[in-house]
Amino acid sequence: MYLLRWADFDTRIRVADLLATTEYTRVLKRDLRRAKARLRRESTHCEKNGELANEPADDVTAPYGMEMAESCVTCHLRREGWFCALSPNNLRTIGEASHITVYPSGAVLFVEGQEPPGVYVLCSGKVKLSTTSREGKILILRIAQAGEVLGFSAGISGQPFEITAETTEPCQVNFIERAALLERIQKSGELGMRSSLALSQEFQSAYRDMHDLILAPSSAGKLARLLLSWAPPKEVSKQSAEIRVYPALTHEEMAQMIGSSRETVTRLMGDLKKKELIRAEGSTLVIQNRMALEALAS
Repeated sequence: MYLLRWADFDTRIRVADLLATTEYTRVLKRDLRRAKARLRRESTHCEKNGELANEPADDVTAPYGMEMAESCVTCHLRREGWFCALSPNNLRTIGEASHITVYPSGAVLFVEGQEPPGVYVLCSGKVKLSTTSREGKILILRIAQAGEVLGFSAGISGQPFEITAETTEPCQVNFIERAALLERIQKSGELGMRSSLALSQEFQSAYRDMHDLILAPSSAGKLARLLLSWAPPKEVSKQSAEIRVYPALTHEEMAQMIGSSRETVTRLMGDLKKKELIRAEGSTLVIQNRMALEALAS
C-alpha cells in the first residue's frame, strides 16, 4: 500500500491495477478501487487548478544526504547548460524517457567500447572521463562537472563509447534512452539546435585537451596548466591574491591527466612548493603565485 502514496500519479494507478489482479481479499480489492477513484479525483482537481498531477511537489532526500528531484522541471540542481536550459515542455518530454539514479563514488557509468544505450546527464557530483591504451596505460581526459551530458556523441551516432566514465564522488545521474532521445530530437527544433551546440562544444573541448596535452613544452608545463584549470577565472580572484583550490585527484590520477608518471608528478609538486608557487594545507592546495605558474604553463 506504500506504493499507492507514490508521488507520480500514473505509477500509483498502475500499482493499484496490478494489486487488484492479485490474490487479495474482496475487502482489499474494494479498498484498491476506492484508492484509484480517490487518485483520479486528485488528478481532476489538479487539472482544474492548472497543476501537474504527475509532478512531485517537493524534492526527496537521496542516499549520501544528497538532495534529489524527481522532476527536471522542479529540480533545484539545474545549472546552465543545454539540457537544463530546455523549455519546461521539452524537459517534461525528455523526462518521460529518462530515470534518475544515485551512484556511489567509484561507480562506472559506461566503459570504452560499450554500445551506447543512451546518454547520461550529470545532475550533481563529478565524473572522471578516461581512455586506455592497448598497453593498459590510463589517460584521464578531464573531470566532468554537474550539468554536463556524458556520452552524448556516442549516443547520437550509435558508435561505441570512446571513453570510460567513473564517478569520483556520490553523483545523481539522469539516464535518457537513446531511441527515445533521437525520436524527440527529430520532433523538436529546440532539441535539435541544442544538440548541435552540445556536440560542437564537445568537439572544441576535445581539441583544447589535445592541444594542452601535446603542445605543452614539458611535464612541468602540463602540470601547471592542470593546477590552473582548477582555479577560478582572473576576474573572480585577484591576480596577486592566493588562490585556494580543492583537488579531488591523487598524484597517480594527476599523472594520468598529463600523460606522465606518479613519481614525476610527486617530484614536480615538490619543486613547485620549494619555489613557493604552491603549498598544501591538508586536502587544500594553495596557489601562491599565479603569474609564475602561468609563465610555466605557457
